[in-house]
Amino acid sequence: MSNTIDFRLIRQLWMFLAVAEEQHFGRAAQRLNMSQPPLTEQIKVLEQSLKMQLFERSRRGTQLSAAGAALLPAVRQFAGQVEQLERVVREVAAGRSGVLHVGAITSAMLDAVPPLLDHMRQAHPNVTVFVREIDSVDAIPGLEAGELDLAFARIDGEPGNGISAIPMTEDRLAVALPKDHALAAQSRVRLKSLSAEQLVMSSRQVSPVYFDMLTGVCRAHGFAPRVLHEVRSIASQIAYVSCGQGVALVPASMRKLAPENVVLRPLHEKIMVVTAAAAWNTNRHHPLVDEAIAWVRAQPPKTSARRG
Repeated sequence: MSNTIDFRLIRQLWMFLAVAEEQHFGRAAQRLNMSQPPLTEQIKVLEQSLKMQLFERSRRGTQLSAAGAALLPAVRQFAGQVEQLERVVREVAAGRSGVLHVGAITSAMLDAVPPLLDHMRQAHPNVTVFVREIDSVDAIPGLEAGELDLAFARIDGEPGNGISAIPMTEDRLAVALPKDHALAAQSRVRLKSLSAEQLVMSSRQVSPVYFDMLTGVCRAHGFAPRVLHEVRSIASQIAYVSCGQGVALVPASMRKLAPENVVLRPLHEKIMVVTAAAAWNTNRHHPLVDEAIAWVRAQPPKTSARRG
């Protein structure tokens, strides 16, 4: 494996992306602040190097070939990573005190993460924080790869391999129902009464532990859940309920996401779920992470068990 960075290839891929998005060599050249002939020549060199035709040229314009279309998503991802690197370099060059890369599931971005980030910004006014939405299943790989410094996701127990986690928020399980549903008239809903209902569940691919816990709870109460949809977030669960696509088991605090035609009712059984844990890689020392985790440890456990 070569240790030499091929900067010419990087530049050519940038040109490929511009032409692919503009679908016109002239407009792509303007976007790149260069004339069209050198751009055309570099695309030809790239095609020869890759031994594939990337574009189909005709009177109708410039269209991606099948090979070009297959290559485009990876090039877009690469371009995003380069742009992120450029931002970090600019921040460091400007004398910023540090950079923190945070990944969080949607519910944590609405609840657990903002107070921590407020603390970090007050303690370190020059810190730069990049936050991106992740699925719970992405947290540990992101931390292991060094793409994330901190992750906020549903993580139960000790993940191992140098990854540590602290539960931050715990919530009582509730059921999201259409406002006109028969069970909506009850102040608390027995879990067993959902045995005939079609459920909208958080996908097992997104959070295997959470999915298995919920299905296990249902089986412990005498029924196998009838899963109609598997979605990627609690917000999506509630949205599906709003569209009449079943009912959903969600943390009670997520009532703040419910539109007017959806109500949340706590379960009769007191079933508590970890809604967010802070996770970090102990093999990668980062002073800002140390401080963030110290702040998390100092906070009293946050539990929501309000009545519906």
